[in-house]
Amino acid sequence: MESAMTQAASKKMDPSNSLPAAIDAARDDFVTAHGGRIHYYSEASASGRPLVLIHSVNAAPSAFEMKPLFERYRSQRPVFALDLPGFGHSDRSKRRYSPELFASAIADFLQQVVKTPADLVAFSLGCEFATRAALMKPDLVETLALLSPTGFNARGLPTGKAAERAYRFLSVPFLNDGLFGLLTTRPSIKFFFRQAFVGPTPPEIIDYAYATSHQPGAKYAPLYFLSGQLFTEKAGDTLYGRLTQPVLVLYDQDPNINFHELPDFLSRHPNWRAARVAPTRGLPQWEKPAETGEAIDRFWSSQQ
Repeated sequence: MESAMTQAASKKMDPSNSLPAAIDAARDDFVTAHGGRIHYYSEASASGRPLVLIHSVNAAPSAFEMKPLFERYRSQRPVFALDLPGFGHSDRSKRRYSPELFASAIADFLQQVVKTPADLVAFSLGCEFATRAALMKPDLVETLALLSPTGFNARGLPTGKAAERAYRFLSVPFLNDGLFGLLTTRPSIKFFFRQAFVGPTPPEIIDYAYATSHQPGAKYAPLYFLSGQLFTEKAGDTLYGRLTQPVLVLYDQDPNINFHELPDFLSRHPNWRAARVAPTRGLPQWEKPAETGEAIDRFWSSQQ
């Protein structure tokens, strides 16, 4: 028989209820012309330079992906974690989602909420959006730490008209409902996370991914991701290579992307450095939280 605690937890994570908080922290919204209503978590009891955490984009992302880092730093410095537009508790309206929209939302957040230079830590495709935001507001970004960043993959991605055709195909009614529904079943979510962890997948990350992917409007932003429209072609040259701030890349193995172009890129950009957090398969902040935090701490210390 389930304990009362287990029953309560199951009820809390039931997607038919309102989505629970990703992080046990203060919560607020701000409204931007670029991204609509943006939800965020914050802990501002400590002093120091602010830290802003940016999650990835996939079928079921949210600020929950960055929870281990939020918990590590919440007593050390002001920390913020966003739900990007289309995800978590943020506005999930049906509209065009683009790299520019996500980057502008982050830039607006830095300017309107944080208001002072911050360190950014971003994850996977969120790294490309954080980089765009840093290029838009360079005076508000001191450093960037990128966890398993996209953009160093030798494999081409659909772009331009090919990506638009893919989106038109995926946006056909009933087809996208069926596809998104299939991708966000519990067995599918468990399958994808099994590929991303060397060891066991924490049950709570599966529970939250399932809950957030079953909210009204949950499919709209992921359809742009699935069609390839949220990736930047040749991101190394067009995005990452333009950064002047110090940048750290944390990586190891990843079932969805590779880092084929990273060594050559590092040799040409002295403001960049990289550290391997092993063994991990794309989620170092969850699989190796202590080692991930220590690598970021060393990076920050080297900039003082």
